[in-house]
Amino acid sequence: MAGAPQKKAFALRLDPALHQCVERLAATELRSVNAEIEVLLREALERRGIRVERTPPPRRGRPPEVEE
Repeated sequence: MAGAPQKKAFALRLDPALHQCVERLAATELRSVNAEIEVLLREALERRGIRVERTPPPRRGRPPEVEE
């Protein structure tokens, strides 16, 4: 997938009680903990007036057939 946008990976240390709360919230929303943290960060930034545009997701499936 050359040129596909990559997600930035980094270590995040959380208080175990905070992680447990986020984990429970993620389960009720049917999301992973990672996706839930991303949603919470976007909501917090938006409340502060910072709009973060979503990058388009990578294309899935087989590439289109090329006629020769």
